[in-house]
Amino acid sequence: MSKVFIVTGASRGLGLAVAQILIQASHKVFLVARTEKNLQQLKTQHATSVDFMAADLADLKVAPKIIDSAVRAFGKIDGIVVNHGVLAPITKISESSVEEWRHAYDINVFSALALIKEAIPELRKSQGRVVFVSSGAAFGAYAGWGSYGTSKAALTHLCTHLAVEEPSITSVAISPGKVDTEMQRQIRDDGKSGMSPEIHASFVDEHESGKLLDPKKPGNVIAKLVEGATSNLNGKHYRWNAAELANFQGA
Repeated sequence: MSKVFIVTGASRGLGLAVAQILIQASHKVFLVARTEKNLQQLKTQHATSVDFMAADLADLKVAPKIIDSAVRAFGKIDGIVVNHGVLAPITKISESSVEEWRHAYDINVFSALALIKEAIPELRKSQGRVVFVSSGAAFGAYAGWGSYGTSKAALTHLCTHLAVEEPSITSVAISPGKVDTEMQRQIRDDGKSGMSPEIHASFVDEHESGKLLDPKKPGNVIAKLVEGATSNLNGKHYRWNAAELANFQGA
C-alpha cells in the first residue's frame, strides 16, 4: 500500500538516494531542499508520486507550509526523513563565530524541531515514523567540528525525547557513515585549516582509496526504516549497518 513521506535535503546525495528508493517502492514523496532544479527533475519524471517545495529550512516559518503542502498534495503523512544539515563552520572554538554556530543550529536542530512539531498531529493519525540522520560526530569529537558534532548530538537526543512524548510515532536516529556526498568534498576542500592534520588526511585518503559509501547503501536502510521501523527501535540510535537493523539492510 502506498505511503506518503517527506524527505528533506532531497536534491542530492543521501536525501536524493532515499527519495529515489521510496519512489521506486511506489510511495508518494514530498521533497524539500533549497535547490529547485533537481527537485523539479524528479517531479517531471514521477509526476503523480512526487511533489516538492524549494525552501531554506533555516527559515522556521517554512515548516507549517511544508506540512500543509504535503497534506494538500497527498492527503496524509506517514513518515519524515530529517536529512538536511550543514557542516560549516569547520573552525576551532577559539577561532569561531558564535553567529556561525547559531546559524548551524538553526539548520541542524531548530529547523528539524519546527518541522517535526508541525507534523506531530498528522504522524499521530498515521502512527507514522521519523528517521533523523545523525552522525558519528554526535558521539565523538574532531577539532573544528564543534558546531556540527554538538548539533547532531542535540538532534539525536531530540529523537529520544520525541519517542518518550509520542509513543505512537516511531522515531529512530541513524548514523549513515562516511558517504560519498558534497559534505565529504567540503571536508576535503575546506577542513584543512580547522581540523587536525592527521584526521583531515584520513578523510582525504578514504576518498582517494574508494572507501566512501555509495549513498544508496545507507539510503536503502533509511528508506526501509521510515517505511516500516518497528516499535522496539523507538528513540534509539544506530549505525546504518548495525546488527539490530539486519531486517532493514536487504536489497
